[in-house]
Amino acid sequence: MSKGVHTINPSTGETLKSYTLQSYDEASEAVERAHKAFLSWSQNTPAQRGEVLQQVANLMEEREEELARLMTREMGKPIAQGRQEVQLCAAICRYSAEEAIDALKEERREMEDGEAIICYRPIGVILGIQPWNFPLYQVIRYSAANLVAGNVTVLKHAGNVFGMAQAIESLYLDAGLPPGCYQSLLIDGEVASQLIGHERIRGVTFTGSDSTGKKVAERAARHIKKTVLELGSNDAFVVLSDADVGQAVASCVQGRVINNGETCVAAKRFIVTDSVYDEFRSAFVDAMKAIQWGDPTEEDTELGPMAREDLREQLHEQVESSVKKGATLLCGGEIPEGRGFFYPPTILADVEKGMPAYDDELFGPVASLIRAKDDQDAMRIANDSRYGLGGGLFTKDTDRAIRL
Repeated sequence: MSKGVHTINPSTGETLKSYTLQSYDEASEAVERAHKAFLSWSQNTPAQRGEVLQQVANLMEEREEELARLMTREMGKPIAQGRQEVQLCAAICRYSAEEAIDALKEERREMEDGEAIICYRPIGVILGIQPWNFPLYQVIRYSAANLVAGNVTVLKHAGNVFGMAQAIESLYLDAGLPPGCYQSLLIDGEVASQLIGHERIRGVTFTGSDSTGKKVAERAARHIKKTVLELGSNDAFVVLSDADVGQAVASCVQGRVINNGETCVAAKRFIVTDSVYDEFRSAFVDAMKAIQWGDPTEEDTELGPMAREDLREQLHEQVESSVKKGATLLCGGEIPEGRGFFYPPTILADVEKGMPAYDDELFGPVASLIRAKDDQDAMRIANDSRYGLGGGLFTKDTDRAIRL
C-alpha cells in the first residue's frame, strides 16, 4: 500500500495538501531516466548549460512572490525573508552559469617529457537529500552547480515542503532543462537511503542533522560513493572585553532569530566575557523581548512559527531539561496558546556543560547565554563543542580577531 504525507501550514496547523509517496521501484525508474538524460546533457558545453541556469534565474525573479508565499505556507518563513531567499537563488544560478566557463576549462601543465592535461568531467547522477529550512536555497545551491558542470540530479526533499519540491522541478523544466536532468522525488528517508546504493547514483549531497549525516556517510562509503555533508552546529558568538556591546547585541539577536531560528550555520551560544556580561545581558534580553513575532505573512514580522509541531516540542524539552539542570530562564520558554507552532524568543542564562543548551543544537529561537571569566576563557568555551560550521567574534581590534 502506498504511503502518504501531508504538508501543514505551521501558522495554523491546517493541512495544505496530501501527497502519495513513491516506492523504491518508482524512484529507481527516475534514476534510470536521469542517467539516460545525463548521456546527452553532459555533452553540452558549460556555456550551453549556463544558458538554462540564466533562464531559471529569470523565472525565479518573475515568480518571486509565488515562491516566497509557498515557503511561508509550508514552513513558516517570514515573507520578507522568503523574497530574499528567492533573490539569492537567482544570483546563485547566474553566478554558477558565469563562473563555470572558466572554472571548468582544461588545464595544461608542463612536465619533464611533455605536458599534462587536467580535465573536469561530469560523473553522472547526483542524489540530493535536502532539508526544509531553506526549501529553495538548499536545493538550488547544489543542483545549479552540478547541472552546469554536466551532472544531473534527483532530489529527496523534506516531506513538509513537497510543494516547493514540485515548484523547483517546474522552474527547471520551464527554463528548458531537458526532462530527466532534474527530478524531485516524493520519497521518504528509507527509500532515499536505498537509492544511495543504486548503481547509477555517483554521489550524494546531504544537509541536515549530524545523526542522519553519519548514516548517509556510512552507507555511501559502503558503496564507495562521493559525499558532501553539511550538518548541524552550535555556533559560538563570542563577545570580548573590548567589544561594542550595542553592535554585538544587534548582531546576536539577528543571528539567533533569522529564519525563525532554524538555521544550521547560525548564532546559538553567546559567550560573553565577565567585564561586559551584565551590560550585554540586559540589552540582549530587552532586544529579544522586542522581537516582532507572529503571522509570517505580515511584512513587519521578524519571527514566524516553527516548521513542525514535533520540532517545537523537541526544542521545548531541551529548554525545560536545561532549566532543570540549573539554567536560568531570562525570557520566553513557554509554549503560547492558540493555533500554530509558535515559540517565543527565549534566552537561557547560567548555561553549563551537561545541559542541552550547552552540548546540543537548539534549532529554534532559543539563545544560550554563557559567562566567561575573560577573553581566554571565552575562546576555550567557544571551542568546547563537537560541532563546527560557523562562529563570530566581537572586538574592536580586527587584527586580534583574525588571530583568534
